[in-house]
Amino acid sequence: MEKMKVGIIGPGNIGLDLLYKLKRSPYLYPELIVNIRESKGIEYAKKMGVNTSIEGIDAIIANQDIKLVFDCTSASAHQVHAPILREAGKFALDLTPAAIGPYCVPAVNLTEDMLNLDNLNLVTCAGQATVPIVAAINQVADVSYAEIVSSISSKSAGAGTRANIDEFTVTTAKAIRDIGGADDSKVIIILNPAEPPIYMRNTIYTKVKNPSIDEIQKSVAEMVKRIQSYVPGFSLLLEPILHEDIVTTMVQVEGLGDYLPVYSGNLDIINTAAVRIAEEYAKKLNGGA
Repeated sequence: MEKMKVGIIGPGNIGLDLLYKLKRSPYLYPELIVNIRESKGIEYAKKMGVNTSIEGIDAIIANQDIKLVFDCTSASAHQVHAPILREAGKFALDLTPAAIGPYCVPAVNLTEDMLNLDNLNLVTCAGQATVPIVAAINQVADVSYAEIVSSISSKSAGAGTRANIDEFTVTTAKAIRDIGGADDSKVIIILNPAEPPIYMRNTIYTKVKNPSIDEIQKSVAEMVKRIQSYVPGFSLLLEPILHEDIVTTMVQVEGLGDYLPVYSGNLDIINTAAVRIAEEYAKKLNGGA
């Protein structure tokens, strides 16, 4: 099949890492990446042989070949971009915590109905890593409360991440309830300056109503395999352990080392999730092939 042409808004850490993954995709072609000014990111993309523009979203809208757009800017910027992309008939994948469209975590809730919408939100890196685990536990044990502690290397937290810390915690906590199924939730993010840089790690505490550890471990193991189908570096560091009605689980995300080193798993998981959604959208446009 002919590859579907896609655009990227924002040549920061996420946008540039995404370029590598799109170039490997059998279904997607990175047609254009844009910014609103000249930048190191734009220069880097040019050296990769990718078309660039400093006319921002206007350049994306003017390109009729682009069917899908990855917004890798900020929550406030996507608030502006979303209605423009909608009016232009371009499917938007929002990699910011803006959450204008519904949350989509491929391992849990990616459906054909989702692909019929015009805007989907990728939650956050922590949301992509932890919502599936909470959902797996909730499926068999009924989660009344979930608390997430997400640690990432400070070196892998770009300007967009740092500008959206409040949105990050609110959006992730809401996704844990809305998609993960927890009755209540809390999220803490830690930007760790340790040297050498740490891998992305997420500790997941869940208070459950039906504490059957065998069923919980089986459900989580199945979910981990589902995530690994598109996030190769996802692993279970601590399989679920039970103390009274509290289940503790820990996961790690190792990056592929595309644009940034392997410790930047937080970039990899949100980008690989976005690519999985985009590929399913491309297949849908091609009649399911």
